[in-house]
Amino acid sequence: MMDRVRFDPTSFAFTRLLRARGRSGAHKGLGMQRALEFFFDYGSPFSYLADARLPSIAERSGAVLDYRPMLLGAVLKATGNHSPMAVAAKGAYMALELQRWAKRDGIPFQPNPFSFRSNTLRLMRGAVASQRSGVFDRYHRAVFEAVWGNPLDLGDEQTFRALLERAGIDCERFLQTLDAQETKDQLRHNTDEAVRRGVFGAPTFFVGGEMFWGNDRLEFVESALRA
Repeated sequence: MMDRVRFDPTSFAFTRLLRARGRSGAHKGLGMQRALEFFFDYGSPFSYLADARLPSIAERSGAVLDYRPMLLGAVLKATGNHSPMAVAAKGAYMALELQRWAKRDGIPFQPNPFSFRSNTLRLMRGAVASQRSGVFDRYHRAVFEAVWGNPLDLGDEQTFRALLERAGIDCERFLQTLDAQETKDQLRHNTDEAVRRGVFGAPTFFVGGEMFWGNDRLEFVESALRA
């Protein structure tokens, strides 16, 4: 069931897996633990809401989280899909649903008014760069909070740099990794793989070969992990 999941020894997911194996006993092999793949984009508010619930789901089910940054705009274009905001009535209803979910789950949420959300390329390259640099936890938490928890204009370079510094990330070294060709190629690979596997929006989850779309499918995700 895990043959489609690649565990890079330097990746966040692999590090999580090693920690989990250390807690549960060295006699358990890699195949004993299920992987929960999470394809996300920081511009997706439902990805933010789902992200807040995933660690507890992984803990309860004994799964390892495999965070897969992708570029949602490219996925929408490749699949002929469109943002709900393209339809006024649907966008208004989505805003209501976001508030409902956030209130139900006790997740701080505020709509982000800044225009950078229409192009998250730099932020998503940053997610890949943070995985390559071993600072994903700090980056991921800081960016999601700055987009949807306590909104900042991350399209402003000084604001973005200040965020990195507050997160304890070496700004200059990190930005070099962010702009590296290997980082760009990895994000493109993640996005192409997502489309190839049937992803059309965010958040999308995989348990083995089974796909689930939307934060309202997390109960099904957890059931699949326990199966």
